[in-house]
Amino acid sequence: MTTRAAAPTPDEQGVRRHAGHEHEHEHEHEREALRLWLRLLSCTMQIENEISARLRREFATTLPRFDLMAQLAHFPDGLTMSDLSQRLMVTGGNVTGVTDTLERDGFVERLPMPGDRRARIVRLTTSGKATFERMAAAHAGWVEELLGGLAEPERQQLYRLLGTLKLGLAGSQAGA
Repeated sequence: MTTRAAAPTPDEQGVRRHAGHEHEHEHEHEREALRLWLRLLSCTMQIENEISARLRREFATTLPRFDLMAQLAHFPDGLTMSDLSQRLMVTGGNVTGVTDTLERDGFVERLPMPGDRRARIVRLTTSGKATFERMAAAHAGWVEELLGGLAEPERQQLYRLLGTLKLGLAGSQAGA
């Protein structure tokens, strides 16, 4: 003798349908997050690539050189190689290579660090300061141009939203 399972009640059917929709909604939410991440990455890469190309074309330099000079521009007394590495979030080897090139071109100088014969302070030379000021002015104009598709209120809103995202990321990394 076989027994047949009772047909689900209308309430049970509704629960099953609702659970399926929650699952679909979860996947849709994940797809939206992924699409947003890819859009952020795409915009970042497009802007970075355009700025890199303009730095090469107009100043015969690279974005890493510009970034290192920008750090030094904020610290007229200079920074150690270790400080530069931390601020630029790159390895010491990368900083050394970029610094070597900038020193060869006369844009930075390495000076002995008082109290530590092995350490060196890197700072912009007079020529480096003048060159960086020209590059920084051009860079600011390029960024303004590249973000020109957004009205001022949209820029402010995007800035606030990205600030919220940044805080959330910092909080999630602290808990990891």
